[in-house]
Amino acid sequence: MAKELTGRTALVTGAGSGIGAACARRLAAEGARVLVLDLRAEPAEKVAAELGGTAVVADLSDPGFVAALPDEPIDIVVNNAGFQHVAPIEEFPPEVFATMLRVMVEAPFLIARRVLPGMYAGGWGRFVNISSVHGLRASPYKSAYTTAKHALEGFSKVVALEGAPHGVTSTCVCPAYVRTGLVEAQIADQATVHGIEPDEVVETIMLQPAAIKRLIEPEEVAELVAYLCGPSGAFITGVSLPVDGGWTAR
Repeated sequence: MAKELTGRTALVTGAGSGIGAACARRLAAEGARVLVLDLRAEPAEKVAAELGGTAVVADLSDPGFVAALPDEPIDIVVNNAGFQHVAPIEEFPPEVFATMLRVMVEAPFLIARRVLPGMYAGGWGRFVNISSVHGLRASPYKSAYTTAKHALEGFSKVVALEGAPHGVTSTCVCPAYVRTGLVEAQIADQATVHGIEPDEVVETIMLQPAAIKRLIEPEEVAELVAYLCGPSGAFITGVSLPVDGGWTAR
């Protein structure tokens, strides 16, 4: 079978591990050349070497990160980078709130501002924003994350409307809890704020709203991302696609 993304260049943020690494691998399998962007040099270089791609080390919380992007056309952007902090609003550090918005909202804006002219010139482009079920629903103690993901949903729709005449699509993929280091790292925080034991968090907090009682695998998210970037996704734009095991059916 022909590789559907041969000749395309994809930028995947937070691609050193988890969902980002899975997306990078899946897009490379379809023939794309992948720019593996991560805050950490070693994971970025490891994934890039595995795929024959290029590592880009950048801190998305610093607006100057755009200078680290290669000066070349980018056809696909997967905005995946993010982090979590769990705390009641009255205890939430303002500097952490601001940093989360810079990484998950301002950085996708700056990337779009940089790459859209090239996409427009080529008449083709794909933005896939890794949002979250928290871009569609709220949870206690996640004020910054929920705010950032809701904002990313709105930004994605604007890119879809502006990009449509130029062959550019923009979508959000909205997973529930994925088996990643980010999810594992928040179990202790969730246990503290909810007053339960860590081994209760997955069952009683993370999986409780979903109909399918398991964590999502990163590769399942990456499969949808690849579909949206390929020919079959050409008419899918301006929407949010839950991969949430039935969470938003309630």
